[in-house]
Amino acid sequence: METTVRKLKEEMQCMLTGNILPFWMNHMVDSEYGGFYGRISGTGERVPGASKGVVLNARILWTFSSAYRLLHKDEYLKMATRAKQELITHFYDHEYGGVFWSVCEDGSPLDTKKQIYALGFAIYGLSEYHRATGDAEALEYAIRLFYDIEEHSFDRIKNGYCEALTREWNEIEDMRLSEKDENERKTMNTHLHILEPYTNLFRVWNNEYLECQLRNLIELFTDRILDIETGHLRLFFDDDWNSRHDMVSYGHDVEASWLLHEAALLIGDKRLITRIEPLVIEIAEAASEGLLPGAGMIYEMNRSCGSIDAERHWWVQAEAIVGYVNLYQHFDDRLSLLRAVRCWEFVKRHLVDNDNGEWFWGIRADGTVNRAEDKAGFWKCPYHNGRMCMEIMERF
Repeated sequence: METTVRKLKEEMQCMLTGNILPFWMNHMVDSEYGGFYGRISGTGERVPGASKGVVLNARILWTFSSAYRLLHKDEYLKMATRAKQELITHFYDHEYGGVFWSVCEDGSPLDTKKQIYALGFAIYGLSEYHRATGDAEALEYAIRLFYDIEEHSFDRIKNGYCEALTREWNEIEDMRLSEKDENERKTMNTHLHILEPYTNLFRVWNNEYLECQLRNLIELFTDRILDIETGHLRLFFDDDWNSRHDMVSYGHDVEASWLLHEAALLIGDKRLITRIEPLVIEIAEAASEGLLPGAGMIYEMNRSCGSIDAERHWWVQAEAIVGYVNLYQHFDDRLSLLRAVRCWEFVKRHLVDNDNGEWFWGIRADGTVNRAEDKAGFWKCPYHNGRMCMEIMERF
């Protein structure tokens, strides 16, 4: 097993430094308007005039900050600093607080809604930049965004966080994160990506209220979001935490398993850890229902109608690998290490673009590469696969 882990770690560092990061450094830097281009198509062409999303910028910020923290290469710091400056200069709303969902190619505001998921990723990136460099300004902005979420999104009566608001923090009719989502007030996905940045912020800002809200998020997952009968996470909720949608997202299940564990371990409360760890195993095992032998993890299933989306998305494979490695590391689950290695072999054979860098969006159910979706864009970022590499590098 030690040989397997050593080989996995070496290959992850090679993938990070030789494939993923160079793609973003060589193809995405916008030398005309600043920041980064908004989109590169699945066939590798830059899309002129494409708008720029804050989630992409924040994920670039997190990825290169983390890479610099681990590997201390100046070119990674340069990319991270560029992303930090772009976030503060063009995406941060200096009038009302929060961040814009998107800006035009030249950096002027485009979609000014306050999507709480996006604020979470801005905190994630800024807190990691501070963690890597000690930069006080990045921490200051991360803390501002934390209080923005708590003031405007946190439901002090029924608990949890609402999805979205207008620029001025008023109610908004369409709260959806994307067109494929249900228009519900609370979602698993947004809560997961508030848990994630709050955990990272707590690493660098040991604040009592932040710890309280981080504990609360863990309890929301165990008490509200987790379907205790199936081990899967429910996805969409109304204000009262009722869910009308019976869907399973295998990638989010396995991602949540290790992010919940990470948060509990960071807090360091033995009773909390003892309560969480059986659920970590249960959620990851439920996600394994979507694992195809030697062929990666499928995307999702609608249990109401029995329909399955069997595409193997790039991000689902990355999160599966981390989730399974987490089970091996903390619970000596050797089957999980085998599953991680098999997912990794599938990724190397089918998802990695060895000619042009980065990974393809996914492998369709029929085995063909999905080049219709972006190579880089609003949702296709270096964060899932870059983080996978760095998680394995750091854990061992």
